[in-house]
Parts: sequence; structure tokens; C-alpha cells
Amino acid sequence: MADPPHLVQRMAGFGSTIFGEMSALALATDSVNLGQGFPDTDGPASVLDAAIDAIRAGHNQYPPAIGIPELRHAIAGHRSRRYGLDYDPDREILVTAGATEAIAASLLALCEPGDEVIAFEPFYDSYAASIALAGGVRVPVTLTAPEFRPDVERFAAAIGPRTRLVLINSPHNPTGIVLRRDELAEIARLCVEHDLIAITDEVYEHLVYEGEHLPLAAFPGMRERTVSISSAGKTFAVTGWKIGWVCAPEPLTTAVRTVKQFLTYVNGAPFQYAIAGALDRADELVAPLVESLRQGRDQLIDGLASTGMQVYRPAGTYFITVDIAPLGEADGIEFCRRLPHDVGVVAIPSSVFYDDKEAGRTLVRFAFCKRPEVLAEAVRRLGQLGSR
Repeated sequence: MADPPHLVQRMAGFGSTIFGEMSALALATDSVNLGQGFPDTDGPASVLDAAIDAIRAGHNQYPPAIGIPELRHAIAGHRSRRYGLDYDPDREILVTAGATEAIAASLLALCEPGDEVIAFEPFYDSYAASIALAGGVRVPVTLTAPEFRPDVERFAAAIGPRTRLVLINSPHNPTGIVLRRDELAEIARLCVEHDLIAITDEVYEHLVYEGEHLPLAAFPGMRERTVSISSAGKTFAVTGWKIGWVCAPEPLTTAVRTVKQFLTYVNGAPFQYAIAGALDRADELVAPLVESLRQGRDQLIDGLASTGMQVYRPAGTYFITVDIAPLGEADGIEFCRRLPHDVGVVAIPSSVFYDDKEAGRTLVRFAFCKRPEVLAEAVRRLGQLGSR
């Protein structure tokens, strides 16, 4: 689809997304939608009840611009208990309208026009758009199948005189990898050596099935140069609430807040109270969600493998990446556009997450954050692929 005629040049190519197209196809063909990454069940009842209680208690007007104190203290406590990272809840924590706003505000605040931003590709689609909005230049470092491990030498070679920021996502959407300690240590060393600021997208920090999530800010020299971003949506299966946050040293938090205040200003007052209570019980509340997702992952892995696709097992997130080349397919976009009509399942072509389209040409992403019966129906339908 062509860009709108009045769209500014820096946003050329962002006028429409594959997600909208695939969601429309899902409705038109009555397909099982394994495209967008949101659960089809609600989060813990106690968290939902807490939001209702907050609404009834009158917490329905503008909250403080940096977030309610209860939530900022809960975020600080969570970060300290889980990772041993201490943040001042009044000066170093900022509540945002989800992680997407936090990423956009961070890039707009910290990236000058012409500055280069290094990110691993494939990358979440808002990264490219936010870098473009800031007038920055994205510099992708490609993660390649079958392991999708970062090549630290290629990362180092990507650093140049205009490099300002690195954007690190782990657990990683869409590949599902979780960065290892040695990989993060090398990234941290390079950031310190070249005086770079890191923005870390950690929204899947709790959704890890193999290995462990380690925050880049915990590595030597990184706390003072890292903007750590997470959110409640994935952690507590409430993606529509859009409660995210930034943890960073005061100078960086202040910079991000300066931009954020002119984006949404504030959001989600009653939801902030609910998430404050949820974070204080995060381990207890998240464990059953993670186990359910683990089972869904394994169920869909088995089903996808039975079709003949090459399946890459994710260690975290909501997503499984497959290669459709063994099916004789040469283009993921064409495949995903046919799939709803052929068998009634929607997926996302991974090439939309790449600047290097050839690197993702035959890769496709499926979401497994769905009920077992929905995944079973998707697998049943996908079983028809071999009989076409």
C-alpha cells in the first residue's frame, strides 16, 4: 500500500503494517490468528480485581506525571529483588504508556538527527519507526539461523564515529533467543569502550523457558549508561493496559521524561495501582503463566515440525520462528498471504522485521500465547499443508 500523500519523508514506508493486513485476513477468512502477540486469556484474577477496586476507589483522574508513587516503589523493589539493581523511585523511574512509548521517548530524547543506532535484526517493528522519527540512522547487525546468536565481532565492526546508541532486546522478539552472559558482557565492554548509551527492551524478562534473563545494566560500567525498559503487559497478560516503565540514572530519566510528557503525558491511573500490587507478588503470579506458555510453546513446536517446516526452538517470548523453505516455499510474505485462504491460519512473515530482506525471506513467525484448544485447531489446519 502506498504511503499517504502528505506523510513526511522520514516516515516513508511506515504508512501501513503487515499486522493490519494479516488481522484483516484473519477476520475475512475466519482463520486462527497466530500473528499478533497477545494472549487470548486474561491475566490473574487478583490483578484484574485490583484494577476494578482502584476505579471504584476514585483513581480515575490524571496520576502524577512520572507515575504514582506506589508503582514507582514497586518497580524499584522488583528490580532490586530480581537483579540487585537499585533505583531511586523518585528520580530514576518513569512510568510510560507501555514499552513502545518508552522506546520512542528514549530515542527521541537521546538520538540527534544523523546519529547511528545499532540494533540486532530481525527487530520489533516500532524500533525502525522510532529511529526514523528521531532522525537517526539504524545500523542492523543480523542474527542468522539456525542459532540466531549475536556475532560480537560484527557488532563491534558496526560501531562508527556517528554511533550514539545501541538498542538491545532480550528475550528477543521475534527469534526467542535469550542473550547469554558472555554475549552481554562483550556488548557491555564495547558500550563502555566507545561511550555508548544502551536502551534495553526487556518486556519478556519473565517469559523465559530456558536459561535466564540478565539485564545489561547489571554489567560493569553499564548502570550509568543504560535505559532499561519493561512493562506489565507481557508479564501479567494484560497487554491492553499499556503500563510500561523506564529505569535509568537521573540524567537519562530526566531526558526521557522531557519528551514523554509531550507524548501521552500520563496514562492508566487505575491500572497503575493494580500493577503496583502485582509487581510485589510477581514471582507468585507469573509462575503459572510461564508454565502455561511453556506448554503452548511445546505444543505448537510439535505441530509445526510435523508439517515439515524447520522449527527454531525459542528460549523465551511468545513466538516461534520457522523456515518454510523445506516446504518448497521461497517467500514468506506470499506464503503468509496464502495461508489464511489455504488452511485458515494467520502468521507473520519475518522479513518485515529485517532491513536485509533476503536474510528473512523464508522465515515466518507464529505466536503461541493462545489457549491449548486454539493451538490444537491451528495445528490441525496446518496439517493440511502437505495435502495441497
